[in-house]
Order: sequence, then structure tokens, then C-alpha cells
Amino acid sequence: MKNRYEALLILNIKGSDESVKELIERLEGDFAKEGAKIESVQKMDRRHFTYVKGKLDSGYYVNFIFEGTPAVLEKLNAKFKLDPDVYREKYKNLAFKPKVVKPRTARPVKAV
Repeated sequence: MKNRYEALLILNIKGSDESVKELIERLEGDFAKEGAKIESVQKMDRRHFTYVKGKLDSGYYVNFIFEGTPAVLEKLNAKFKLDPDVYREKYKNLAFKPKVVKPRTARPVKAV
């Protein structure tokens, strides 16, 4: 069963030869390789961390909304933990978008 997920990835772009655009395109390809269908990508720009935990004091935030099975989510989580360009990651299960239903027209009532 496919679920809808939101993935917030914080990218480490310090000392990277790749531009941010190329890095995001590579990550989109990683999502597609694992079987996820991306709905949208929101680039949230570089932000400084409130609490510095580790060697970085800022990161580039990118938000992915995608559909996939729980197995796809586990694969992506394992893959991005080993990726040196992904500093932190957070996943959230989202509800499906409600389908738009056309309203019915009222039928005339028959007199008995």
C-alpha cells in the first residue's frame, strides 16, 4: 500500500564541488530509483541552526513530498544516512489529498 510522505533533508554544501541544483537533482534521481513518486520539491534556502550539534553551523533545507511504500521509505532512510551530502533527515507520514467529488444534482420527487 502506498503512503504519502514528507522528507525534510538538510544538505551539507560546505566544501562541495556540486552546486545545490545538481545535488537536488541527484537526490530526486535517488528517490525515483527506489520507487518513490515525487509530488513536489520545495527549496527552502540555507539556514543557520539554532543549536549547533556537530561540525556544521548551517545547512541547505529541501522538502520533498512523495508517494511510496513503507519499504521504499526504509531504503531511502538507509541510503541517505550513508550519503555525506545529507547532513540530517526527517520523515513524516501525510494524509492523502482528498479527491474532488462532483456534487450530485437533485432529482425531482415523484408524486404518488
